[in-house]
Amino acid sequence: MIPYDKRNGKIWYNSDLVDWSEVKLHVLSHGLHYGSCVFEGERVYDSNIFKLEEHTSRFFYSAKRMGFEIPYSESEINSATKKIVAAQNVKNGYVRPVAWRGSEMMAISAQQTKIHVAIATWEWGSYFDPKLKTEGIKLNISNWRRPSPDSIPWDTKASGLYMICTLSKHEAERQGYTDSLMLDHEGNVAEATGANIFFKDTKGDLHTPVPDSFLDGITRRTVIQIAKSKNIKVIERKISPNELKDFEGCFLTGTAAEVTPVSKISNYDYKVCKTIMDLSDSYQSFVRKKIAA
Repeated sequence: MIPYDKRNGKIWYNSDLVDWSEVKLHVLSHGLHYGSCVFEGERVYDSNIFKLEEHTSRFFYSAKRMGFEIPYSESEINSATKKIVAAQNVKNGYVRPVAWRGSEMMAISAQQTKIHVAIATWEWGSYFDPKLKTEGIKLNISNWRRPSPDSIPWDTKASGLYMICTLSKHEAERQGYTDSLMLDHEGNVAEATGANIFFKDTKGDLHTPVPDSFLDGITRRTVIQIAKSKNIKVIERKISPNELKDFEGCFLTGTAAEVTPVSKISNYDYKVCKTIMDLSDSYQSFVRKKIAA
């Protein structure tokens, strides 16, 4: 795989299209040292950016929650995103908008820092190995928990919140798993390292954790919408790890993960059943505007 700093083309950077290799930030940028950085992840399907406006609104919300203001309007960021996708000729890929505090101040306080914004995009296929999208991925259970909602801006895509996700995923990979299931601060099921989680019971109903200490993902909401259009009951509730043995199916949802079945969590096995594969197929049709949910 080509390293991300060695790729070709342009990146939208503070209003300009800059050569990919020339986009730089100073090593003393506040966002690097103190996590004052927010981002989004968006998918391009057949040259169209899926739910662009919704992602951009969340991007601005994240910045506001982190105490800084993006120096552009939402419409300007939407236009810039479309511009860079067209410039890079991305047909089916990924978009990463990011905003961070600059290097004008180097301390906890950062009131006078400049806010930088960049938008990069590239062709990108499945987040997980395509074979695993049909066979199901395997998760361990992380030793790290999602923090209490009164200790972090939990409803943002802020860079610092993903530190324990990286630690969890690395541990899972060392143990031979693909990803990791994270519990919340109360010990209930929360999410995977970068995706929401659903379970299917023996009656065909779907169960998913209440997103009260982690992101209510845009893909998560879309899949709930699709499931309900198929008359599948979706129950949002607290889920104890003790219940993992009671479900027959499991899958993840996320911009990167899309709909990915899970075949195993720790010692519990799950079926990659027709319901899950049908939801995956319907999601793919929906994002390509072939069906209405």
